[in-house]
Amino acid sequence: MVKTVGATIAILSATLALGWWQVDGPFEMRTEQNFRSSLSNMNFEMTSHLGKVVSPEYLVGNPTMFFFGFTYCPDVCPTTLAEISTWIEELGDLANSLNVVFITVDPARDDVKTVAEYLSNFNSKIEGWIGNSSQLAAAGNFFDVTYQRKESEDGTYTMDHSSSVFLYRSDGTFARTIDYHEPREVAVPKIKRTISEK
Repeated sequence: MVKTVGATIAILSATLALGWWQVDGPFEMRTEQNFRSSLSNMNFEMTSHLGKVVSPEYLVGNPTMFFFGFTYCPDVCPTTLAEISTWIEELGDLANSLNVVFITVDPARDDVKTVAEYLSNFNSKIEGWIGNSSQLAAAGNFFDVTYQRKESEDGTYTMDHSSSVFLYRSDGTFARTIDYHEPREVAVPKIKRTISEK
């Protein structure tokens, strides 16, 4: 019994230490380097899953979360969007000011209707952005993300792509990332910190 309690305390302490390291510790200092463009400097437009013309500069004034993916994604995308949905719920009223954007990297298959149907499975705050290949290339350059079409032997294809979530402050400057499968205990404090930063 004593050994079990001791092991539980040790695991909890290690988790808290990891959280500090990634949220407020040295790792956070490294991720805050502003190597990505400010949203106000991103001069591209796309179409939202609601059929509206959208652009990153219109999001300035509120903190924003971005994630790149595609609707035919078998695991990473639905998992991350489900996690984002739980983060939004945990944030409660803090999420009211938060923009949440999903940008598809598969313009050949993901049109407005497809993305709208896909996002209906997740939190309604998540807005889908759809662009053509040149608009997507511009977005990829500004956000410093990679994506690549991978052909399969059966004639279908999938998309390899960056899987991090990108957080931007309300003034449009890049704040930090949330890595794929980063625990909620680390992810949610990062979002709260980004929301609080002016």
